[in-house]
Amino acid sequence: MGGAGVVLLLLLLAGAGAGVAWRPPKGKCPPSCSCSKDSALCEGSPDLPESFSPTLLSLSLVRTGITQLKAGSFLRVPTLHLLLFTSNSFSVIEDDAFAGLSHLQYLRCCGRWRGSVGTKEDHGVGMTLAKMADPMAIAPVAILMTESERSIFIEDNDIGSISKNALRGLRSLTHLSLASNNLETLPRFLFRGLETLTHVDLRGNPIQCDCRVLWLLQWMPTVNASVGTGACAGPTALAHMQLRHLDPKTFKCRAIELSWFQTVGEAALGVESFSYQGEPHMVLAQPFAGRCLVLTWDYSLQRFRPEEELSAPSVVSCKPLVLGPSLFVLAARLWGGSQLWARPGPGLRLAPTQALAPRRLLRPNDAELLWLDGQPCFVVADASKAGSTTLLCRDGPGFYPRQSLHAWHRDTDAEALELDGRPHLLLASASQRPVLFHWLGGRFERRTDIPEAEDVYATRHFQAGGDVFLCLTRYIGDSMVMRWDGSMFRLLQRLPSRGAHVFQPLLIARDQLAILGSDFAFSQVLRLEPDKGLLEPLQELGPPALVAPRAFAHITVAGRRFLFAACFKGPTQIYQHHELDLSA
Repeated sequence: MGGAGVVLLLLLLAGAGAGVAWRPPKGKCPPSCSCSKDSALCEGSPDLPESFSPTLLSLSLVRTGITQLKAGSFLRVPTLHLLLFTSNSFSVIEDDAFAGLSHLQYLRCCGRWRGSVGTKEDHGVGMTLAKMADPMAIAPVAILMTESERSIFIEDNDIGSISKNALRGLRSLTHLSLASNNLETLPRFLFRGLETLTHVDLRGNPIQCDCRVLWLLQWMPTVNASVGTGACAGPTALAHMQLRHLDPKTFKCRAIELSWFQTVGEAALGVESFSYQGEPHMVLAQPFAGRCLVLTWDYSLQRFRPEEELSAPSVVSCKPLVLGPSLFVLAARLWGGSQLWARPGPGLRLAPTQALAPRRLLRPNDAELLWLDGQPCFVVADASKAGSTTLLCRDGPGFYPRQSLHAWHRDTDAEALELDGRPHLLLASASQRPVLFHWLGGRFERRTDIPEAEDVYATRHFQAGGDVFLCLTRYIGDSMVMRWDGSMFRLLQRLPSRGAHVFQPLLIARDQLAILGSDFAFSQVLRLEPDKGLLEPLQELGPPALVAPRAFAHITVAGRRFLFAACFKGPTQIYQHHELDLSA
């Protein structure tokens, strides 16, 4: 209220008091209170007074012993229009503290005395109670409040905490001041339902400009209200900066966490996800159990359970392929035993249908699926001295050798990717640097190799921001991240990785992750930071710790996201992906 309003109120108060003798109050009046017909002034009360007149319009509380305003503190006085706090020391306002005060038009909380009674400065709306010798003078204030003057002034107190629903029900509020308190943050949804707000004052509080203030920065541009926010008290990098100058886009207030969910017994070398008839599935390559284990989601138990087992002794990779109603699984096995299993349609079981290149695939180490000229193909990397990596493409009901690649090099890994709009194949081996092939004239031709990439065990690629990145796994030395520059892969980042057999990129929800497994330490989860273009550590996987991890895959089922970790010397562990809102 401006200076003219203050003068007007003073004149009205003076006029109301002139010639009117104070009379003992009628009705109920608690101890330590002075009451009139519809007003009460309570000073020094140890608790919140009760037993007021049911028609009370104005209540003033001075130097009380109240330490917090609890829910429903004023349910016994629902007719209040005016509520004043002066020189109180409460520090907490709980949810629904002002519940039931549907007629409240003016609420003001003034701070502790800093001098004798009567010396405290006026804070802008009418007179402070310290200057009012006659409690009868309070009544005209309540009567003279107009319908448009619906304000809350909770200024200059010791308030350090306010609950998110403290202001619930004050739907006609237009002015709110929480200035000069000890608030470091405000709860999200504090202003929910206050659609008529036109002025908010938060100045003079030691606001911490961290993720807890993000909601406020996002809320301010969406409302038709002037907001006085003041400056940040912390963190150090933002100290003294005005809140209104902060950019919400610079706040990183979303975190993720992978927490243990389930264990699947038996060791595994590989894990793959696929969707069949609209239902997500996982398949594990379990060499010691001698099988490809197909898992599905049990909606009743809310866990993964076995659906089918494929007999596959010494299996190293189980690669699924869905073609319409048909399901194929390539079981790459040691010593010439690789097989193709098929399910012609729903309701049928998988059955072996073909032995795959028994004279070529002697010691397969990896299998990948790729599409060439519109046809599905498998490429199987062979690690034996006498074998060769083989491309198998569909021809009629089965898959048959189409090309032998990289003979005598003991390939350990194959990775299919697309570069410059064409299919490419990257082979890693124990005898030389990874070699990149491109599809040309119906066959793969050597294009280039990757410099500065000795002793690479496996490669995996991912795309982000229009670029193609490559994760290269090294058992000894540093694993690497490279980026395609249009002609070759260039080194971008090195990561310590002693004992690593897998460096697997995964896109889970909105996050580009990469998991670096280790036989000697905790497996590391890293996340690509778009601003830097680098992988940054996010968390370690465990407990339980992964024992010799060899493959990772993720799946989304029933609105939940899971990560599978296949381990060679321990059981497969399943983790659930959680998104955390740090601004809540």
